Amino acid sequence: MASSNKKQTTDRKAIISGFMTYVLEHDGYPKSVYKFCKEIKISEEDFYKFFGSLESVQKSIWNTFFETTINAIQKNKEYTDFSSREKMLTLFYTLFEMMTLNRSYVLFVLKQNDVPFKNMSQLKGLRLHIKNFAADLIEEDNDEKMFKLTKNPVSVFSEGAWLQFLFLLNFWIGDESAGFEKTDIAIEKSVNTIFDLFDNTPLNNVLDFGKFLWKEKVMWN
Repeated sequence: MASSNKKQTTDRKAIISGFMTYVLEHDGYPKSVYKFCKEIKISEEDFYKFFGSLESVQKSIWNTFFETTINAIQKNKEYTDFSSREKMLTLFYTLFEMMTLNRSYVLFVLKQNDVPFKNMSQLKGLRLHIKNFAADLIEEDNDEKMFKLTKNPVSVFSEGAWLQFLFLLNFWIGDESAGFEKTDIAIEKSVNTIFDLFDNTPLNNVLDFGKFLWKEKVMWN
């Protein structure tokens, strides 16, 4: 049974890898499952063991980015002792490192037809993952607070984390700094600002973050 699971994981990854390679080499999506399977030399039967459509492969790629990120950060023995703020920073840093390794693919699918973020439907699974991750963090923090009035709304925080990711994703797309250093700065400032807002000590960091965004906007224009 264990060997069967291992084979399934390998086959799934091979299809995802083949799909990403196909998109980049053909500068477009496969027109059909038949043509895609012929290209990567697998049968349609094998394809449908793992995916119901080409669209489901697209969505799985983003889910795989997240799952690989979680697996990587959980290997850090110190991670469990991190504060919620440190865990969120670690998630975003690692997730964007993962996407940087696949930047050509990500840029293609998000900027296809010169319409940024046109195909947002493929990010639905990733949105749920990030919102659940953020919800777990705020729930842990709320458990440590004695009074209801001091507890933070989970739904607001989780939705804010997703919007924060979209902002950072858009920032990363336009980042031309070496090693995407400016994206790292944006991650640090944005995460710290959000947590400071929930800790009721926002002013200095909100202003600092605002100045940073304004500076970047002026530089881009």
